Amino acid sequence: MTKLKCSVLNCFYNEDKYCAKGDIMVGGKEAKHAGATCCESFKERKSDSVRNAVCHPKKEIEVGCQACNCVYNKEYKCSADCIGISGNNACDCKETECMTFKCK
Repeated sequence: MTKLKCSVLNCFYNEDKYCAKGDIMVGGKEAKHAGATCCESFKERKSDSVRNAVCHPKKEIEVGCQACNCVYNKEYKCSADCIGISGNNACDCKETECMTFKCK
């Protein structure tokens, strides 16, 4: 499992900078830099929506990875010890990114 710190505070699954979804998918099949990646699991928290009740936030979660050019991608799973997802005020997953992405 990978430690995850998420600064996308308006994501439905974000609870105190941890993810309460249980797993995420990092997208960016052709990515050559972090800006070309995204958190495919992002879901915008609307101002009138209830807080996430799926599960409790965890420091370590399963991270699937479609960024084939990342050194941490091992058979479509992230092998980094710790990753960061950014995209404050994102409205769409394409406005997020994996800050740990490192091109092979």
